[in-house]
Amino acid sequence: MRPGFIYTDIHADGGEPGRVDRISSQIPMLRGGQPEEVASAIAWLLSDDASYVTGSFIDLAGGR
Repeated sequence: MRPGFIYTDIHADGGEPGRVDRISSQIPMLRGGQPEEVASAIAWLLSDDASYVTGSFIDLAGGR
């Protein structure tokens, strides 16, 4: 799993406020990801639907 720029509490709590917003124009989908989107991908990997997936990288980076 290789998540890109994901909106998290660190952005809201003073880590680097607005960091994702400053680079969103460089991301093809024009936005950062949501934690729920990463969680959904992880849930899929843990499900029977992904039972034949091996040795793969899943890029969760909005096309970047």
